[in-house]
Amino acid sequence: MVKRNVVHIEIPAADLQAAGKFYQELFGWEIQQIPEMNYATWASGPGEGGGFNPLSNDVKPNEVLIYINSEDIPGDLKKAASLGATIIQEKMEIPNVGWFGVFKDLTGNSIALYTSMDPNFNK
Repeated sequence: MVKRNVVHIEIPAADLQAAGKFYQELFGWEIQQIPEMNYATWASGPGEGGGFNPLSNDVKPNEVLIYINSEDIPGDLKKAASLGATIIQEKMEIPNVGWFGVFKDLTGNSIALYTSMDPNFNK
């Protein structure tokens, strides 16, 4: 059986530095600012984590984005569309990290699919 775990969660943030400090002080999360990507990551424990996505026209408060492991992003997007989903982002590379794609489910929730470049990522 293929693992279809939640592998990443993005929390929208108006200020990446402030969000990182808030969650670090509140939960003790490890925060890594990545200025060249205008992004920050958080880790809550082994294998558990996500990022802070800056607010934009496409990223709004209260729109947390979860990433589900996928071994075939184009195939999963095609299947999601056949079940009534709307494709928001076709497969796209995250340089030196992996690939992702995004769809909106029948309710309008955005769900991302993710494949890591690290062959040991989900083992």
